[in-house]
Amino acid sequence: MLDDVISIRGAREHNLKNINLDIPRNKLVVITGISGSGKSSLAFDTIYAEGQRRYIESLSTYARQFLGMLEKPDCDKITGLSPAIAIEQRTSAKNPRSTVGTTTEIYDYLRLLFARVGKPFCPKCNKPISSQTTDQIVDNLLAEPTGTALIILAPLVRGRKGEYRELLNQAKRRGYIRVRVDGELYEIDEVPGLEKYKKHNIELVIDRLTVREDVRKRLADSVELALKEGQGRCIVSLENGERIYSTAFACAECGFSFEEISPRLFSFNSPYGACPECHGLGTKMEVDPDRLVVDPNLSILDGAIAPWGEVREKSEWFLGKLETLSRKYHFKLSTPWKELPAVARKAILYGTEEELEFQYEDEEWRYSWEDRYEGLIPYLTRVHKETESDSRREWVERFMSVLPCPKCAGTRLKPEALSVRINGLNIADVTRFSVKEAGRFFSDLKLEQKEAVIARDVIKELRRRLGFLQAVGLDYLTLDRTTESLGGGEAQRVRLATQIGSGLVGVIYILDEPSIGLHQRDNRKLLATLKGLRDLGNTVIVVEHDEETILEADWVIDLGPGAGAKGGWVVAQGTPEDIKSSPDSLTGAYLAKKKRIELPRERRQPSLGYLVIKGCRENNLKNIDVAIPLGLFVCITGVSGSGKSTLISDILYRALARHFYNSLEKPGAHTGIVGLDRIDKVVNIDQSPIGRTPRSNPATYTNAFTPIRELFSKTREARMRGYKPGRFSFNVRGGRCEACAGDGIIKVEMHFLPDVYISCDVCKGRRYNRETLDVKYKGKSISDVLQMSVDEAYDFFINVPPIERKLKLLKDVGLGYIKLGQPAPTLSGGEAQRVKLAKELSKIATGRTLY
Repeated sequence: MLDDVISIRGAREHNLKNINLDIPRNKLVVITGISGSGKSSLAFDTIYAEGQRRYIESLSTYARQFLGMLEKPDCDKITGLSPAIAIEQRTSAKNPRSTVGTTTEIYDYLRLLFARVGKPFCPKCNKPISSQTTDQIVDNLLAEPTGTALIILAPLVRGRKGEYRELLNQAKRRGYIRVRVDGELYEIDEVPGLEKYKKHNIELVIDRLTVREDVRKRLADSVELALKEGQGRCIVSLENGERIYSTAFACAECGFSFEEISPRLFSFNSPYGACPECHGLGTKMEVDPDRLVVDPNLSILDGAIAPWGEVREKSEWFLGKLETLSRKYHFKLSTPWKELPAVARKAILYGTEEELEFQYEDEEWRYSWEDRYEGLIPYLTRVHKETESDSRREWVERFMSVLPCPKCAGTRLKPEALSVRINGLNIADVTRFSVKEAGRFFSDLKLEQKEAVIARDVIKELRRRLGFLQAVGLDYLTLDRTTESLGGGEAQRVRLATQIGSGLVGVIYILDEPSIGLHQRDNRKLLATLKGLRDLGNTVIVVEHDEETILEADWVIDLGPGAGAKGGWVVAQGTPEDIKSSPDSLTGAYLAKKKRIELPRERRQPSLGYLVIKGCRENNLKNIDVAIPLGLFVCITGVSGSGKSTLISDILYRALARHFYNSLEKPGAHTGIVGLDRIDKVVNIDQSPIGRTPRSNPATYTNAFTPIRELFSKTREARMRGYKPGRFSFNVRGGRCEACAGDGIIKVEMHFLPDVYISCDVCKGRRYNRETLDVKYKGKSISDVLQMSVDEAYDFFINVPPIERKLKLLKDVGLGYIKLGQPAPTLSGGEAQRVKLAKELSKIATGRTLY
């Protein structure tokens, strides 16, 4: 039954030991095993790489030149492959413009929906805008009761200053007799002189008539003439009020005109829709009031305002300005900042509209003048923009933060886009909804008959895609959430939901630990989704450690028995029951409960006090106080979307980073933190990569490579030749191989074939020139050391304390299997996180660090 399996023969990629496998097709397959056993090498570097390579190879040579083709994996033979789609953790976009809505294409459907059925309103006067033909206007007026008196007017001037003598004379020469000026009817010759500096409204009287059966032609001619004279606008005065009509997408009241309402108007990635102030990013570096006020318990005189310091030391002239301000707003400069009236605080920070009389006097002379007080924030903003001094600009930046754009309030769009509404909501309002709320909104959405027909297919697709996000346990995410703020598991599940939406059949889906960060409650939803993909006729291969996922799988492949060089073998394969009963499978022993992680018999007790975060109210946190005991291993848990990351990453870490390191990132909304004196630094260890280029590796990142290079420079051979530690770096000229610039490989571009990476023929992939490689420590060159695993290197350098300490920590966090010189981009998110942890723990700490 060769059609029913993916047959792999002689797989040797990375640490795989020439293994043979038959993986059943159209099943949910889990590849498991200890970290470093070769799971990703089999799933991504062998199966995915070959599936993708074969699909691209089937395209024309012209198409292939635009696609980065993959290298053929080190394997004798693979049969039964379909095109493969990989959904990894580490490919999450770091583009600040990418959101959950844009990634899943929900935002594209929203743009289309608002462009086709949205109702435009004037952003200035908030009145509905519509365009009507002459026939529609006439039909609307003829629907009035017979005998209704109408006055047809053409607006010439709307709310503008001037005398307008010449305009009235031109109207008279064109044959018009009457005008309406500021609501009063006059014959043109009798219009009184208009005040030059007062705003006026002037309309031509085109016709006066009453509604009856035979009036249609005359009414149509009058309306047409009014629209011509009024440049597309016409006013009709009735007994019970007035109506303003327009043939353009323009506000009949103030003349604000819309360009064509198309989907691009709602795109913050396009100049047609993006806010002109922040260019669609939604944030700007702005002077932050929270950074200006050092301590709200202090008064202005005692230094509450950071840029002013202690005002007592300032010039008499400056104090005079503040005294004038205090008299105007009835406060004392000695009153604590938090007790000042809100209007006074606003005036000090943002300035005054009206001019104030300032006075400055000393023993010899007195000087008084009138001026508008600029305000501290406008002043600092102006200095930052205008100064040519770098030091002065850096000084202002101490008081700035990345804040929501003041013009668009973080919505990213220009006013025209935000004034198009459906059921009273604009597109930014809808993207603020969580996936669950958005699903409810589109289920309950009521549209008029014509609009419902237009929007039917769009709304159907929106509901589908929102349903897929709910199915993978992401109903708590808002559509405007940036993808760079998502965790590895969340980002992967967003892309999984996008793939489900495509509805492909006969594909191999390969996922990398999709359950990471997902609460057990939501695990069932994820598994149901994966099984749904399988039931469509796809093969789903999951690299996973999660017990529930392994037990639900149709087929399990357990790799091991060890990590790195000790891994790469198939220890067991079959159904979950087969794995449980296998005597060789470590995974099976844990699944069968023969082995378990023992819980500690006694727990540490809090002895260093607490860090208390008060009034947390960012995102969905409900104004809570949280006390974190210090000196303990503390776990924050809760269902997906309950506010864990908001509490720890957005509030606690950012607040501490600002306190200790003057970070520019603004903490989430909270009242304050008690107990800051109990810690002296904070370290955030996330899953972001430790480096973007192959030159970055665990040895360089953890600084273990520095003492290794110093050790080599102290060998007898190196001292005789005068080699310093820099000689043993592959990043600088001198000791490295210049043919490959220390990379060890050379890229050959092959036009429509994949780029070929060949080992450098000068250094044979060893990165250094011959003279550097001649220097050996215990018979090993610097290149040999980079090829060692952490375990091997630890035994090799066990008598060199600075190196041994760093390598022991890499071993302790479970990374003994990785090579010292392994390129950073090939590390998984969890491996990168553990390398960071090892680096931080290797530093000499005071014991008062919060990790």
